[in-house]
Amino acid sequence: MYERISNLLSILKNSGKQYDVEKIKEAYTYAADLHEGQFRQSGEPYISHPVAVAEIVAEMGLDTDSICAALLHDTVEDCSDKTNVSLIGQKFGSEVALLVDGLTKIVVVSVADKEEQHIENIRKMLLAMTKDIRVIFIKFCDRLHNLRTLSAKREDRQRDIALETMYVYAPLAHRLGMQKIKQELENLSLSYLDPIGYNEINDSIRQKYGKSQDLIEKAKQMIEKRLSESNIRFTLEGRVKTVYSIYRKMYNQNKSLDEIYDFYALRIIVDTELECYTVLGLIHEMFNSIPGRFKDYISTPKPNMYRSLHTTVIGHDGIPFEVQIRTYEMHQVAEYGIAAHWKYKSGETSKEDIDEKLRWISSLLEADDSTRDPDEFMRSFKTDIFHDETFVFTPKGDVISLPLGSTVIDFAYAIHSAVGNKMVGAKINGMIVPIDRVPQNGEIVEIITSNASKGPSRDWLKIVKTGEAKNKIRSWFKKEQRAENIELGKEEVDKELRRYGRPFTEADRLQIVENVSHRLGIQGADDLYNTVGFGGLSISRLSTRLRDEFDRIVPQIESEEKTEETVPVTPGKPHNLKNSSGVVIDGEYGCEVKFAKCCNPLPGDDIIGFVTRGYGISIHKIDCPKVIENRAKEEYSGRWVNASWENALGTGGDERGIYEANLQIRVRNEMGVLADITKALADMKVFVLSVSSTPKSGADTAVLNLKVGCRSVEHFYSIVSKLRTVNAVESVARGYGG
Repeated sequence: MYERISNLLSILKNSGKQYDVEKIKEAYTYAADLHEGQFRQSGEPYISHPVAVAEIVAEMGLDTDSICAALLHDTVEDCSDKTNVSLIGQKFGSEVALLVDGLTKIVVVSVADKEEQHIENIRKMLLAMTKDIRVIFIKFCDRLHNLRTLSAKREDRQRDIALETMYVYAPLAHRLGMQKIKQELENLSLSYLDPIGYNEINDSIRQKYGKSQDLIEKAKQMIEKRLSESNIRFTLEGRVKTVYSIYRKMYNQNKSLDEIYDFYALRIIVDTELECYTVLGLIHEMFNSIPGRFKDYISTPKPNMYRSLHTTVIGHDGIPFEVQIRTYEMHQVAEYGIAAHWKYKSGETSKEDIDEKLRWISSLLEADDSTRDPDEFMRSFKTDIFHDETFVFTPKGDVISLPLGSTVIDFAYAIHSAVGNKMVGAKINGMIVPIDRVPQNGEIVEIITSNASKGPSRDWLKIVKTGEAKNKIRSWFKKEQRAENIELGKEEVDKELRRYGRPFTEADRLQIVENVSHRLGIQGADDLYNTVGFGGLSISRLSTRLRDEFDRIVPQIESEEKTEETVPVTPGKPHNLKNSSGVVIDGEYGCEVKFAKCCNPLPGDDIIGFVTRGYGISIHKIDCPKVIENRAKEEYSGRWVNASWENALGTGGDERGIYEANLQIRVRNEMGVLADITKALADMKVFVLSVSSTPKSGADTAVLNLKVGCRSVEHFYSIVSKLRTVNAVESVARGYGG
């Protein structure tokens, strides 16, 4: 009867924790009966999915109720004619019911479109998290199993699920410190969004690690010997940076694989915090450290509780690698984040501690009271989970974490609403600064307040970065400036109605606004004007509803004719359109593209585009080895698109300016040859972006790999011709990226 959950029962038994196995078996039996006759798209019985989710939940070390909720998480949504949250509460208790309710999507809600329904589901999930953080742990496990089995779904669903994972779930896992889950979510999503880029980097990782494996192992042996001699109990682990992490650095920061210094990492886990710093000293004694590559997250932890020492050193064979040093407790928190409290402390942690870690979610949900704009909610959500942090100090020495680019106003509201509302100025390191100043890491920020302050300015909404600050500013205007808000909102709505080009009466306007208010669940016209006036709802979000009501209430004038001044629209490229990439896709200008690192195409090359899922179009040379290898594969059919350069001759007239080009230069090993080459490039005003060399063993020649800035194919060949005149140069060829 319980064969299907035999692996789950084995995980529970081997965990060493006390579980209510009978309750878990009962939850399985109940879920299996409800899902009887339902199948996944892969053809498997549907119950296989909740069982797999429960196994991941158990591996995370969560409790009995969490495992029961994992087994039951789809029953209310998929079997609503047979069960509901109330019934589950009666059978399995209120905590299981609360978790299942938090995991159940909103299926029927009063929203205008699928996008708003999706946003409402995210809101519900966040709200459930604030009530019980275990909701998101189970949701991560649910999403992880869906990604592991995603190949059975249609291609469009693969894209949608992978994109949502990349933009919602992986950043949430990062904010909660759950690095192990985050990394698998990112890698699996990327493999569906850009399979060619994923495979290219995966192959490069295997090749690079294969060449350097012996050198890394030698460094590990040296460290093990030294730590043992120092009588330090330790665990030493090695890892290679994940595919997604490398992908993001290569494309977002425009780096080659050779420029990623933390490609390799060694992790040293010790007993005490003091030993962490002792080991750091020993590592710096053994290897040369790279300046600017040391980070102390022990004295200044990340907001997601991550604590560790990071340093990057150069091995004795010239290979850079990162060393992470932490205690065993720090390691568990780094892997599992807040979930480590359940895995290693049996849930014995104060609710106040967890509430403090989730304060950013609560502040985000305050937007429900101050804004009805789904776009604004998602902007705030993405700002709060998708950011690099800046760590600044209060005058008392407390550390405040802010999203990168935040201003001193954001800092004021991060301390308290009253501080922000009474702010009249700010000091950084004792010096008066403008209120739009962006503090840097380690600076001391002091907010100057005054009881005579009239409150925040509406202009601050254009300056602040964080959703928390925007919500608190809007809340102040909502409460304190209602009359002014109504006037501003009325002006905005009237301006929008006048755009529709037909006269309307005061009665028409009032009827239109009342109807739209009713559709949005807002009490009346003044409340709608107030919401628009304090920024809780953008006029662009209202536009469609206003237009629908306007067309219904204000009659069309049948004698309307086109004015003589109407300008005909000419097909083709619009005038004044600036195409930042210089590439035309299937006749369309201004498409979002990226240039593939494997071949670095130049204007004048024959090119082709590959449609990645959510990451724009990847532009390759048509003879790129990756294109030749993958173009005939059935799984990529339909994702190749025609591409051409805006300036088809490649004469360097493109406004984008400089493209990357790789040069492979075979040279004789002579003194000063590199200086001669760089001088020749300088004479041509060619930028050198990177240089590496590959000496030929037992030979008198070497290969120099240069990455240079180039305007076009024509420009590239003029560079090649110039370099061939350098005495020690034997040959020059176009290289491929790594």
